[in-house]
Amino acid sequence: MESGEDGLGAILAAAERRRKTVTYYAPETGDLAERLDTRNLDVEFRPTPPGGPEPFLVVRDEGGFRGAMPVSALREHVVARNRRGAAAEDSEARAIAVELLDDTVFASLTKRQLLRTTREFEDRAWRVGTGALHAGFQSAAAFAPQRELYRALAAETALDLHVYVADGDGVEPLSEPNATLHTDPAAEVGRYWFFVFDGGEEPEQAVTLVAEEQSDGSFRGVWTYDPDLVDRALSLLPSVEGER
Repeated sequence: MESGEDGLGAILAAAERRRKTVTYYAPETGDLAERLDTRNLDVEFRPTPPGGPEPFLVVRDEGGFRGAMPVSALREHVVARNRRGAAAEDSEARAIAVELLDDTVFASLTKRQLLRTTREFEDRAWRVGTGALHAGFQSAAAFAPQRELYRALAAETALDLHVYVADGDGVEPLSEPNATLHTDPAAEVGRYWFFVFDGGEEPEQAVTLVAEEQSDGSFRGVWTYDPDLVDRALSLLPSVEGER
């Protein structure tokens, strides 16, 4: 299944056009190049002599040099962002890691990986407590185990919460006044896993995740903190024909 330029597919297409080149300097290739191969990245390996500098990465895009960072800092960033509720250290290395990891398209994501990433973003919205949050579910069955979490998210915050459920006929409405359940959204909700948060009173916390399901059940997707892409995602949210 190919993502198009219309609707949420435009976010994936825009991220793909930002393809980056990563040059990896180390004595041996190890498994890093293979791990990065699932991203929308061109990865080049350059050997360094034994006893040379610590393995490091140089990141470039069509505009030229974006930054350099030790591989150890990249690994620390991955650990930090996978630890629920943990804030990564605010540093130059983290900024480059965000450029490398959090604004590039994944070639293949599992539902488990997407769920873990979405949990981190839900925690982010919970901590901010204000703003608009839009979350899409590909089926009523996918939404059912998350229903109580989203009810609590609405009840305990001032978020303007919108939940989109494909084939949502028969799904009970959410009773919280700041939560809207969209049960008859555009057909593309069945194709995409998406989460869009505008950051509320802390716009720097804005984030968007868009992932398109592939024929083998995996997902191709991106998450980004880029404010332009977040704003674009907000403008491209699926049109709604029914809401409760």
